[in-house]
Amino acid sequence: MKKKTAIAISGGVDSLVAAYLLKEKGHDVFGIHFITGYESMPGTSAVTSPDSHENSISEITGHAIGKISKIARELDIKIEVLDCSKDFKTKVVDYFSQTYLAGKTPNPCLVCNPSIKFGTVLGYARKMGASLLATGHYAANIIDNKGMYHLIKGVDTEKDQSYFLAFLNQEQLSRAIFPLSELTKKEVIKLAEKKGLNPLINKESQDICFVKDKNYVEFLKRETAFKSRSGVIVNRNGEILGSHRGIYNFTIGQRRGINCPAAEPYYILGIDAGKNTVVAGSKKELLTSKCHLININWVAEKYLSPVKVHTRIRYRSQEFSSTLFPGADNTGTIRFDTPQSAVTPGQGAVFYLENEILGGGFIDNA
Repeated sequence: MKKKTAIAISGGVDSLVAAYLLKEKGHDVFGIHFITGYESMPGTSAVTSPDSHENSISEITGHAIGKISKIARELDIKIEVLDCSKDFKTKVVDYFSQTYLAGKTPNPCLVCNPSIKFGTVLGYARKMGASLLATGHYAANIIDNKGMYHLIKGVDTEKDQSYFLAFLNQEQLSRAIFPLSELTKKEVIKLAEKKGLNPLINKESQDICFVKDKNYVEFLKRETAFKSRSGVIVNRNGEILGSHRGIYNFTIGQRRGINCPAAEPYYILGIDAGKNTVVAGSKKELLTSKCHLININWVAEKYLSPVKVHTRIRYRSQEFSSTLFPGADNTGTIRFDTPQSAVTPGQGAVFYLENEILGGGFIDNA
């Protein structure tokens, strides 16, 4: 009997090719196109928010059904449209806003994958009879002889997306399949062209899919629950350098928008949400030799003693040689072999042993 497998279909080339490969391997495939409630509608320049438009969800759903039917015909599979707007708002968007208010910089993809794609969407796929959920991520998921799942980098070093999956647990990985694990992006595009698969989305998705034009400040201002206060910018000695209009306008390492005249440019060194202050200083003051992690997710084995790893402190950064010191209650400390710049609270620190992800945690302070 064929395995019944669901695949998250966005409309991009990656999910189309992933679905095609599953069919070629004999899976009984159906697609799930999930809507967040923050999609752009045709003829509009703004991202629609379910908080501000009563009929937006039904409009977005109708539009999604219309555009996704073309892909269903091309792939010869059934594609369901799933409304995830409520879960997406409470689990991803609210987290996004609250993290900025706490003086930290969020990474919503690290939350969306375990809570929405392999949470809400996987739950729906199971109800529809699927035993597996596939996505178009460039990553690999392998099982060892003890039945333990391991998260491995994709072969495309430039496109590898294993970082974004670092907070999946064993149960979720047991249901996850990544058909593009052995392909590069160029190979995926060539295969789509060869098989006549025409994506509806030709550009690469943004890191923050629900924020139009990457203008997260305007997005936060539109959120009904979002409030901010003006405050002061100080140096590390507490001396006032200037003022700000809300801590959410800043992130660690930022240079622009500080507007404090000085002989050398200022960089954001820290954000104190309790005092509503922003700390600025020189570029060399951004360097730090360690950071503290909270909410660590161990993908497979949980380490109890220090381990040499390579750590990535944000998606678009290199991996740095470091040592992980596990602590109590899924906390830990990363010590970098060489001091690193702009280590940012709120971002995910993901640690690797060669090509395997051991786990990831959220940076609490540096």
